Order: sequence, then C-alpha cells, then structure tokens
Amino acid sequence: MGGVQETGQAATWTAMVSRAYDHARPAVRFGDLTWTGRELLDRAAGAAYWLDTLGLEPGTPVPALAATSADALALVIGGAGSGHPLAPLGVRMTPYELAAVVKATDSQVLLAQPEFATLGGQVAELSGRRVAVVPELRTSARELTGTPDELAAVLHTSGTTGLPKPVPMTQRRLAARARVNGRLCGLGPDSFYGGSAPFHHIAGLGNIAVALAAGALITGLPRFTVEGWTLLRDLGTTHTSMVPAMLETLLAAGEARHGTLRTLQYGGAPVRPGTLRRTYEAMPGVRMLNMFGQTEGSPISVLTPEDHREAVAGRTELLRSVGRPAPGVEVRVHGAGSDGIGEIHGRADHFFRIDAEGWLHSGDLGRVAEDGYLYLYGRGTDMIIRGGENVHPLEVETLLAAHPGVADVAVTGVPDERLGQTVVAFVVPADPDDPPRPESLRHYTRARLSGFKVPVRWWFVDDLPRNANGKVVRRRLREPSEGGTSA
Repeated sequence: MGGVQETGQAATWTAMVSRAYDHARPAVRFGDLTWTGRELLDRAAGAAYWLDTLGLEPGTPVPALAATSADALALVIGGAGSGHPLAPLGVRMTPYELAAVVKATDSQVLLAQPEFATLGGQVAELSGRRVAVVPELRTSARELTGTPDELAAVLHTSGTTGLPKPVPMTQRRLAARARVNGRLCGLGPDSFYGGSAPFHHIAGLGNIAVALAAGALITGLPRFTVEGWTLLRDLGTTHTSMVPAMLETLLAAGEARHGTLRTLQYGGAPVRPGTLRRTYEAMPGVRMLNMFGQTEGSPISVLTPEDHREAVAGRTELLRSVGRPAPGVEVRVHGAGSDGIGEIHGRADHFFRIDAEGWLHSGDLGRVAEDGYLYLYGRGTDMIIRGGENVHPLEVETLLAAHPGVADVAVTGVPDERLGQTVVAFVVPADPDDPPRPESLRHYTRARLSGFKVPVRWWFVDDLPRNANGKVVRRRLREPSEGGTSA
C-alpha cells in the first residue's frame, strides 16, 4: 500500500487524506464500484506512479479533463502526493475555450479520462500540447509525499467576466480549508457525501477535498438532475451541496424529501423564506448552511443552521445576509461610502489568493450590519451608475425575488445617452402563462426602493444564463432586438 511522508511541522492535505483512509471501510462508491479506504490510497499511489512516467515538470500544475469518479479522486490525491498537482478543467467548455486555458499553463501535457479522449485530442491540437489518456489505474507502493508550501491542486475561477483564472492551492491552505469547512458541515468518518457540481469547480472538487480530508464515504454525479438527486437519496447520503435554484427544482418536482440528509450546504444566492419552510417540511432535521466565498477563498462568512431556524421562526431578514465571519476569518469593508458599502476583504489561513498582508480582495461589495451580519450588494464590476447614482443589482434582485410572481430575476445596466446607464430587469415568471404585469413590478419595487433603482424595462424570459456555480453570467444578458415585454 502507498504510504505518506509528511515533512515540515504544518499539516498537509495529503497527510490528512492518507490518515483518514487508512482502513478497510468503504471510501468511494460510484455505481457498482466500491473501494475501501486502503484501495483508494493504493489507486492514488498508482496514479502518482503513472504521472511520474509522463515526464512532467515537478510542481507544475497539470490540466485535466475529468468528471467526478473514483479514478478522478485517485488522480487528485496522487497528483497532490507526487508533486504533479491536477488542474481540472470544465468538460462542457468548447475546444477553443479549453485551448486558451491550457495555453496559459506551463504544462506540456493535458490529461484526459477515456470518455474525454476525443475532446482532449482536439484541445491538444489547438494548444500545441500532448494529450495523455488516463489508463486503468493500478495499485502501487509509491510513497505519497507533501510539504506545506507545495501545490496540492489548482482550480480555476468561474470565468463570469472572461477567461477562467488559475487559483493555486497549497497543501497548507487546502488543509486549513478542509478543517474549517469540515467542522462547519459536521463531516467525519461516519458521513456520506454526495454532490452534483462539476468536478472542476470549487463547489465540486473543493467540497470533495473537504470530505476526503474528513474520511467520509464519497459518491457523486457529473451534473444535477432530479433523477440524480433521487439516486443520492436512495444511497443514503448524509451531506450535500447545491445552489438554491436546484432546491427550487426539487421542491417543484415534489422530490425534495430526504430521510438521511444531515447537512445541506448552499451558496451563490439567498434562499427564499418560502423555500426554506418547504425544505424543512421535506427534510425536518436537516442543517442548512449558506457559505459565502469564492474559488480564491471560502468560506468568508457563514449563515449557520441556527440562523436558518431563526429565519423560519420570523427573522426572515437574516436570509438576505450571508451570515457572520466564518471561524478564523477577519473581515473588513474597504473603501466604504456613507452607506457603509465597500469591497469585502477577508483574511484567514484557508484563503488562497491574498495580498502581501494576507488579505483576500473579494471584488464583492457589501456592508456589515450592527449585529455583525454581512450583506452583499453584488460585484463591484456589476454596479450600475445611473445619472451619477450607484445601483447595486443584487439589492434590486433580492427584493424582486421575494415577489410571489417572480421565480428568478437578474438586473443589469445598459447604456443610456442621457443617464450613462439605466436599469433593466430580466424576469422568469413563477407562472409563465400568467406573468406579473410590468407596471405591478414597478410599483412593488418603487414602494421599497429609491426611484433611480427601479428598472425602466422588464423582459420576461424562460431562464437566466448561469454558470455551474449558479451565478448569473451577466455578460450574456441581452435585450431582445424586437418582441418581448417591457415597460
């Protein structure tokens, strides 16, 4: 069996995983395949041995086309423990998009699981790299090593504003993140984690890395579907993560019930009061957590299970916040105006992209209320300047999302000759056959917000463009050239 050698005094993620799975209990379960903890480590050692044969530059991240599977977990563990950190990429991106990301790396090799061999070949040709198709992983006695400052893995930002940017994750900081998130989610050897976020996202591999460090039994799906959720339910999973839109889908389908689920972690958007109440009806004992963060560092803050229970008992305003600073996190609001809104900065041992003083510059705008709860006002780059007045899209969206006739909504700014920018709303109606009247939505918004924040045009759409993290991709919001409904 492959072993682990840890050098340095600080704990490494590789060491945490190796200690957690030094047993003969089930560790991963995908379809008919089940590996014990020792089998997982042996396959990880085999993956490390295979990576050694590829002539890779030590310490250089290796781009990989992989989906959540037992082999993918072994590859990540083996890569972290051999000085060949994996950098999973989005398999739903086009070859041209992937080639641009691969070209930005120093690696001359692109890994591809067999099911992505064709895509890998296309990307390799476009990027001038060599593709290596992952073989059947065998066991090995190769030692898994790791030092605190070596890279364990590399994830990429979601790319909502352009080319995804790499976020290097050191052994030390990934271990720190695993400890913080593991405690918040209550993950341990008796847990069964099952997720459906894409493997290359922080909500995918990022959460799986936490479960691995905790020694949990792990399964997963390549993408979210109602049918996939029922499979996770039938398997008896105890922990999962999703975005609120997924939860809404399950509730609408009448399939949200889950008798064994202990913790439901979500992020990317607030959950509605009505959605929370129906979730508790379907899963009475579930612990709900809203974790605010990003690939570069998470969690920054957390809305705890206790906060959610208070919200459903009457303090619904808590659901508009993202909670208070997570354990070990220092938060400041940089450059705040008279309204207290500024850029959220955070400092913690589990953040990855930081400045010389240890601060993560989130790019998100927010304010801290007197009771310590953090409220978001969107990305700094999303802010609309209408006639010299600042409009924060998230503030308008949060209000409109509470309207009973609105299922989903996004607000953006469009050029205006007189005002510079003006405000436009894209609304997914709760009942497509009977959408709310634009005038009704305008009055609803004006009664609660200043006039300059009220959208001047309203477009009813079937859905909103979102990335795999559930965040709206605003650059893809476009007003129709003709037709549609506006006011």
